[in-house]
Amino acid sequence: MPTKFTLVAGSAEGKTKLTAFDKALLSAGVGNMNLLKVSSILPPGVDYQPKALVQPGAPLLIAYSFVISDQIGGLISAAVAVGISFKEEYGVIMEFSGACSKEEAERVALEMVKEAFEARNMPLNEILVKGIDHKVERIGCVFAGVPLWS
Repeated sequence: MPTKFTLVAGSAEGKTKLTAFDKALLSAGVGNMNLLKVSSILPPGVDYQPKALVQPGAPLLIAYSFVISDQIGGLISAAVAVGISFKEEYGVIMEFSGACSKEEAERVALEMVKEAFEARNMPLNEILVKGIDHKVERIGCVFAGVPLWS
């Protein structure tokens, strides 16, 4: 079971969609790990850390969202939000990406966390949010995620 989490975001340009994605992962600080996508529940008792400290090549559980675009001049964004009830309770992670500003992406992710807590009838004590936007020059990618590790 993971004991730590953080929020990350990155953006990049690439010559191909895959290299744009790879560079966005590097920009977010998770490009050298093997990402294992998980759904949106934060395990109980995890501690926030400012950075994911995981060895290169190690598997890393992560909830994430991303956009890749080749629409030159277009604005793309990705955001994640984490809702925390009490430390001993589980939390909820929400991810969003789209053709909008960082602020709009963060707002949507935040609202989704609130709705998820309402659906679970849980008290919401804290929300952490992180987003990024990027103006596409050729092939751009934005990535936001919540890594979970021990």
